[in-house]
Amino acid sequence: MVVSPRYLNGTSADKNFAGAYDVDRHIKVPCFGGEQEVAFFHEYKKGVDWVFVDHPSFHRPGNLYGDSHGAFGDNQFRFTLLCHAACEAPLVLPLGGYTYGEKCLFLVNDWHAGLVPVLLASKYRPFGIYKYARSILVIHNLAHQGVEPAASFKNLGLPWEWYGALEWVFPTWARTHALDTGEAVNILKGAIVTADRILTVSKGYAWEITTVEGGHGLNELLSSRRIVLNGIVNGIDVTEWDSSSDEHISFHYSADDLSGKARCKTALQQELGLPIRPECPLIGFIGRLDYQKGIDLIRWAIPELMEDNVQFVMLGSGDPLYEDWMRAAEKTYRDKFRGWVGFNVPISHRITAGCDILLMPSRFEPCGLNQLYAMRYGTVPVVHATGGLRDTVENFNPYAGDGSGEGTGWTFSPLTKESMLEALRTAIMTYRDHKSTWEALMRRGMQRDFTWETAAIHYEQVFEWACIDPPYIT
Repeated sequence: MVVSPRYLNGTSADKNFAGAYDVDRHIKVPCFGGEQEVAFFHEYKKGVDWVFVDHPSFHRPGNLYGDSHGAFGDNQFRFTLLCHAACEAPLVLPLGGYTYGEKCLFLVNDWHAGLVPVLLASKYRPFGIYKYARSILVIHNLAHQGVEPAASFKNLGLPWEWYGALEWVFPTWARTHALDTGEAVNILKGAIVTADRILTVSKGYAWEITTVEGGHGLNELLSSRRIVLNGIVNGIDVTEWDSSSDEHISFHYSADDLSGKARCKTALQQELGLPIRPECPLIGFIGRLDYQKGIDLIRWAIPELMEDNVQFVMLGSGDPLYEDWMRAAEKTYRDKFRGWVGFNVPISHRITAGCDILLMPSRFEPCGLNQLYAMRYGTVPVVHATGGLRDTVENFNPYAGDGSGEGTGWTFSPLTKESMLEALRTAIMTYRDHKSTWEALMRRGMQRDFTWETAAIHYEQVFEWACIDPPYIT
């Protein structure tokens, strides 16, 4: 069973819920000073029960978490409803004539579902319900923790004696004024405390969040739970991302026949108005324009990089400062640089297929997907050695394998402009001067297995571990 809010924002995305029907089962959620009524919609599709929690707070313009003005101010309320409803769904929904019952394994994603393991421990188990149920917390980005003022704890529908599980105190330097005590509640902290097992989306990130640099204040707590902490790299949709059949690119190719790759590069140069130069390395970046993604390093490095015989294309949106910089750089380097402000799925596919090199200088990257797409399309990644980037990109060693070379790209560290430029220049030199080596890099990347089927095997193992462990008793 998948449980999600029934998001309606008045766009074509609403059709995602067209096949779901109201199961005519309403519940009262005791939170936020009263009883909030939620309904359930259900669709059985491809062997999965899709359950959508319905409430007016999920019906509004914008994306899942906010709009052009920022995050919604009532997100704590919205996701508190989701968590309570998710705990009740296996008990009250007669799907196919039967309820799921109490023998459940809850897989909760990030702080938005983080109250689920807390509710299991505080609201249900003391009364003999869900006594042997398990919960696994999946952390996709530790920077987002669901922190709100301490006074909001009373709104969450939890017993008062469980305040300590969510208690959070900001250090003095992070407080807003001299009278600010820094007291808050942290939903993700509560989930880390009460979940039976914890997962991240790469082994590297599972280690990084236990460090001061990557732990965002939760590193000591996560270190104390290291025995139940694991990392599993995300899979990718190999049907959508398949260079031999991609509907968004004009020419198809595979590891056995790379000829279409060069034609995709020419088509991309034509589309972007760049000079058609097959011998010129084409470097790409796709992603959000923000500090996490290392956009500042790219900005600082571009003047030096543009002195070389290369072309560079960027696709992304975010910080207006970097959006304006991309537009200005395009005017400054007319024959070498293109910046597409915004996001466009077909263009992202064509950039992935048409570029020779994909650059990802992220400060931290729990998993990363673009480097996986790039390798599948024979585009060689140059990445900062962090999190999932370090896990998935094998650094090229030209002297390994009896001189035949091994690896799928280049990783660089530390995160400096100089280190990044050194890695890029090595990649550029290899592209120009060692064609057979470059083709071998492309093929090795294309042959890597990053499917969800592989990831699922690792998830099943963690599920088994969770069920073998002794039950959590309060």
